[in-house]
Amino acid sequence: MSETVQVIRTEWEGVVEVRLNRPDKMNALDTGMFTNLANVGEELKKDPTLRAVVISGEGRCFCAGLDMGNFSKMAEGGGAGVGGNGLEPRTHGDSNLAQYVAMVWREMPVPVIAAVHGVCFGGGLQVALGADIRFATPDSQWAVMEIKWGLVPDMGGMVLLNELVRPDVFRELCYTGRVLTGQEAWELGMATHIGGNPREEALAMAQTIAGKSPDAIRAMKRMLNNAITPQEHAARILLEESREQDRIIGSANQVEAIYANLEKRAPKFADPEV
Repeated sequence: MSETVQVIRTEWEGVVEVRLNRPDKMNALDTGMFTNLANVGEELKKDPTLRAVVISGEGRCFCAGLDMGNFSKMAEGGGAGVGGNGLEPRTHGDSNLAQYVAMVWREMPVPVIAAVHGVCFGGGLQVALGADIRFATPDSQWAVMEIKWGLVPDMGGMVLLNELVRPDVFRELCYTGRVLTGQEAWELGMATHIGGNPREEALAMAQTIAGKSPDAIRAMKRMLNNAITPQEHAARILLEESREQDRIIGSANQVEAIYANLEKRAPKFADPEV
């Protein structure tokens, strides 16, 4: 499919590994990678032989979040660099392209397992949260990183993280952007299992799932998705994510957040309009 997103048919029938493959960029998400992930997800959704999916990252981490080039485009007034008509148009069902690279794993008809090592920040975190189950190393690093860049989580994070942690913890992580270890992510409910080799452990669980009745597995995924966050509720939140982000991207304070980080200085924010 793509050099930056590899689809690997494993030795176990029905088990596919989707590997983020920009190791020189810490698997950061650029515009091309958004498109490649969405296309991979679309193709896998249509595969009747599929039984389970594992998402992993090549190199030293899972995913460092949005590519720095996209932040440069924002600072120059070029939007998010993911589509040219703002984020509000629904281009992929209830999602835009950026949201779909996380939500497509929720929509996948079979269980999806994320294997997290190294950093898992921002958009990368939201991709991992789109999975049903997450394996991680105890020293991996997790963060809702968007506030660092003057942004809000807008890739399904407001739906996905809300399902996993207490409301006050959810607010704290969004407001502060603080970095958690994998161990703390497990304690808070974001990671499902902690271990030394998350990819091997994820593949082993995928093999177990692939040995169960595919009809029952697919039925359970449909029911669980609707029981945890009904589709109409998720759709409303996804649209609100995009509307809020469209208001923020390119604003004076958002651009100041970018430049402050790039220039390694304290930001000087103006008071918001009330």
